[in-house]
Amino acid sequence: MNRFDLEERLIKFAALIIKLAETLPNSPVGNHMKGQIVRSGTSPALNYGEAQSAESKKDFIHKMSVCLKELRETFVALKIIKYSDLTKQMVLLEECYNENNELISIFVKSVETAKKN
Repeated sequence: MNRFDLEERLIKFAALIIKLAETLPNSPVGNHMKGQIVRSGTSPALNYGEAQSAESKKDFIHKMSVCLKELRETFVALKIIKYSDLTKQMVLLEECYNENNELISIFVKSVETAKKN
């Protein structure tokens, strides 16, 4: 996968997260989780863009690690939404969950590879 494919995938993931957030209830818990997943779910796309302009290998690894951290945070938030029955859009939730899991795997490998080289 080249960097443009991954960037596009992260952008589409961010859009999925936004769509999911729109399905959450307008309640204190729903609003909290909306804000949480929008912040952590859109952050990887933005941070990946920064990683492409990293000033050094160390800076690149740091920015890629931030992407990974945000993806993991989103993954936990998605589980909370699922277990709390905050959305009825289970197909969309599952799509977000599966893509999030795959992106985590990609970033784990990317960070490992960057550290080795």
